[in-house]
Order: sequence, then C-alpha cells, then structure tokens
Amino acid sequence: MQDDIRAASRFYASRPGENTAHLLRQRLQAFWPDTGTDRVLGLGYTLPYLPLWSRPAAGLCVSGRLDTHVTRDAPRDIGPATRDCVVAEDRLPFPELHFDRVLLVHALETTDRPDDLLRSVWKVMKDDGRLLLVVPNRSGLWAHSDGTPFGQGAPFSPRQIARRLSRAFLRAERHDGALFLPPIGAAHRRIAATVEAVCHMVLPGLGGVFVVEAVKDVYAGVPAATPALIRAPRRIYEPG
Repeated sequence: MQDDIRAASRFYASRPGENTAHLLRQRLQAFWPDTGTDRVLGLGYTLPYLPLWSRPAAGLCVSGRLDTHVTRDAPRDIGPATRDCVVAEDRLPFPELHFDRVLLVHALETTDRPDDLLRSVWKVMKDDGRLLLVVPNRSGLWAHSDGTPFGQGAPFSPRQIARRLSRAFLRAERHDGALFLPPIGAAHRRIAATVEAVCHMVLPGLGGVFVVEAVKDVYAGVPAATPALIRAPRRIYEPG
C-alpha cells in the first residue's frame, strides 16, 4: 500500500513540485511578508516553505516533519541553516509558549489525530502567536489527485476547518485560496502563475487548497497537557 503513497519529499523534488511550491510560497508570503526575529515552527512537511523566513538576519526556523508515510522522508539536501526533526503530532518536543508563528502544511490532512495536533500547536505557540494553516479543499481537484501529497489525506471544507480550530481554542482570522489550476497544470510555471493571479482575484474560493491564519483564543480554556516525545531526530534542537 505504501507504493501508492506520494511522499512529499519526492513530489517537491520534481518539476511540478517545484512549481507548486513556488505558487504556494507567494500566497504564504502575502500573509507573512516579514517575520522579523520571530521564532517559526513548521509542522507536517514545510521544508519547501520555511526559506521564506529563514534568512540570516531572521529568527529561528525549525522544521518538524510529522511521522506519517507522506511527511516522514527527508530530502537529500535540507540545507545547513535548517533545524529539522521528525515529531509525533500529540507530543511536540518543544517548550510551551516558545514559538511566535507556526506553519502547518501537509499536516492536518495526513495525521490520524488532527485534534491532538492542533492542541499541541496551541501549547507551543505564544499567547500572541499566529498559526498559518494550508489544507486541501475537499471541493477542489488537488484533494482528489493521487499524484501530489495534497491528495493523500482527508480534505476539508471551510466549516470543518473552523470547527477543528475552535475545538483546539484557536480562532480563524483570515483565509484565502491557492493552487487554482489542476495538478497537471503545475508543470508549466508561466501558465500556472498567470492563472493563479487571475483566479485569485475572480474566484478566490475555488482554489485547490485553503490558507487560513488563526490566533489563540486564550480565554476559551487550556488543553490538557501531554508528555513530549521526539522520534528519529535528524538534528538536535536546542531552544535559543
């Protein structure tokens, strides 16, 4: 069965994967154009996107690949400036209230424990932290394509995302759409970029993925604590 799984590392090593990352990076950067010296945590498979905020003068960026068939494998070259490890969704090995921003890509749809993952995110985010979440649109073509990691898990509707966030004491503040062409269209970067720009203005709700920014609802309650566990670390993480 694992032969049918499209691992994120293999997808992003391909030309369509590179073009997809290019398109999605533009949308993510529109949400967070500059994170300054904020500490950024990427969960799921975020290695193609963290370079947006891991410049030399920027704050700490950490990649936590979820221990799933889609996100577990690492690319051949991660890069010397990236801190990377494999983590369990319900026991993140980071201090509480440690990160200013958390990015989730190939995370909520690939895990069997999405509620536990979001509760863990709540705990490691600062009280004024921000979460940026990318999930496949259940009505979009990307969610039904086996050739990309976006088609490997459970897609979501906007209402489902809002309910998940609410249960984890997170509140959605902004949302957008991205990846408007069918997956096969990502092989042609210029065409895809043009269609992306036009559809984003005309049909923003019909993207293949949703991009949602959320904040902590600090007055809603505190999730139950769970012990931390790290699996198969690639590099040792030291809070700094």
